[in-house]
Amino acid sequence: MKIKTGDFRVKPGARVNLKKWPTLVDPFYQSKEDYQSILTKHISEMDELQRILYAHDRYALLLIFQAMDAAGKDGAIRHVMSGLNPQGCQVYSFKSPSAEELDHDFLWRTTRCLPERGRIGIFNRSYYEEVLIVRVHPEILEGQRLPPKSLREDDIWEQRYRSINGMEAHLHRNGTRILKFFLHVSKEEQRKRLLKRIDEPEKNWKFNSTDLAERELWDKYMDAYEACLGATSTKKSPWFVVPADDKENARLIISKVILEYMNGLGIKYPTVTPARRKELRGFRKMLEK
Repeated sequence: MKIKTGDFRVKPGARVNLKKWPTLVDPFYQSKEDYQSILTKHISEMDELQRILYAHDRYALLLIFQAMDAAGKDGAIRHVMSGLNPQGCQVYSFKSPSAEELDHDFLWRTTRCLPERGRIGIFNRSYYEEVLIVRVHPEILEGQRLPPKSLREDDIWEQRYRSINGMEAHLHRNGTRILKFFLHVSKEEQRKRLLKRIDEPEKNWKFNSTDLAERELWDKYMDAYEACLGATSTKKSPWFVVPADDKENARLIISKVILEYMNGLGIKYPTVTPARRKELRGFRKMLEK
């Protein structure tokens, strides 16, 4: 089956109901060997495009991953990006903000980590936490020491959506292209994966008791994601809702989206002028001697 990436893209301004978005679709591979073959092909093509991206030196690519616990973000990043040159990728994971970060606006700590031109930046969680976990846990706002007028519950989230959209539009104008992935896992599949973290010794380190507390807030998180996806998926910086109950399928979808987007950038190796070609021939003669 051919992966139609548009099936997973959130249209700008759409009202998102995640219950209508699948967490599982028919596999795009016939077997484990077929899956590996397709993924390897995608990665190989991405690797060549990354080299051109670096040489072209006009664009940066920012990939943002958001999801509930155990949805497979880490695995997707590891498997999809594993074949690329590490010198061309920058991966950042964002945890609870530090005291220094809390003394700045909510976009500051991630802005410092944006990829430079020619590189691919990967955010494992991002500034979107500020309209997701903070929305589910509004008490976090108290620690951000915002002016009283900025704490108004009736419009703070709309303000943050506008800030995010404005920043992403600014980045796009200046050459940073953004793709955003929400790994959509079902509550039942999450339960199974959390159980594996308890039952399998090599995965015990992944389990945290807070995972269960957050799971109790599932419906609130879904509401927050629905509002966020609908308000911040734009034509230039789209969200993709990736069915994540099948990890292999999710990785193929993600890699296909990235591959298609990079192919659409129109990047190419710099053109060598006749004068530069003549200069290079001179250098060659010097090396031959």
